[in-house]
Amino acid sequence: MKKGRILGRVKRQRLALIRSLARSLILSGRITTTLAKAKELRPFVERVVTAGKIDTVTARRLVAHRLGSTPEATQKIFAEVSPRYKTRNGGYTRITKIGKPGARHAEEAIIEFV
Repeated sequence: MKKGRILGRVKRQRLALIRSLARSLILSGRITTTLAKAKELRPFVERVVTAGKIDTVTARRLVAHRLGSTPEATQKIFAEVSPRYKTRNGGYTRITKIGKPGARHAEEAIIEFV
């Protein structure tokens, strides 16, 4: 049985999309996207933040690999985002539904750090 959403893309495109959304979320702190993409993004980002709590070379390489070797996003995870959640065991993001804007049929949502 398949796990996760396909999002109308092949695997490589889906991974690129999730990485791009994760980088945007880390750098800006909050993004607006479709509900399905937000739900797929949440576990990806939560794992990255959890890995960033332990500041080791291995963790830095793991985070850089997951985010697609983006130095700015990797640096921000270790400098700002992960230290904020040192005592928190998961649940770093919040998804808020904002409905269907205009003529689009996909429900939109805001995903942000708590």
